[in-house]
Amino acid sequence: MGLLNFLGVLSPAHISLFTLKSRGKKIGTDYLGNKYYEAAPIKGYKRMRRWVIYKGRPDASYVPPEWHGWLHHQSDTVPSADGLSYRQSWQKPHQPNLTGTNQAYRPSGHILSGAKRKKVSSDYEAWTPSK
Repeated sequence: MGLLNFLGVLSPAHISLFTLKSRGKKIGTDYLGNKYYEAAPIKGYKRMRRWVIYKGRPDASYVPPEWHGWLHHQSDTVPSADGLSYRQSWQKPHQPNLTGTNQAYRPSGHILSGAKRKKVSSDYEAWTPSK
């Protein structure tokens, strides 16, 4: 399993080799430590290729909105720490997506929390045909 983690598709070794082979140019780094790259388009395409190398575990929810827009060609303006901020005062700081983990939200009565849901008056009643 150790070798697979080292050479797997999302491994640092594989991504570094891809970046080197594609002659990727480092464009910037976000406040979370993710690094963003750009390279020439693949033959037959017009758009530049853009990708991110995550700091730590690869998780797309760790891409800030301003960099997400750049990655998906919604903007050609490269976000910078000292430049124009796309953040609004009402925006909350990033929280990781916990879906599928033990820390995921489970309401009371959820089957995985071991509780039973309380019966309510609008509960479904099965139809039984008359004999």
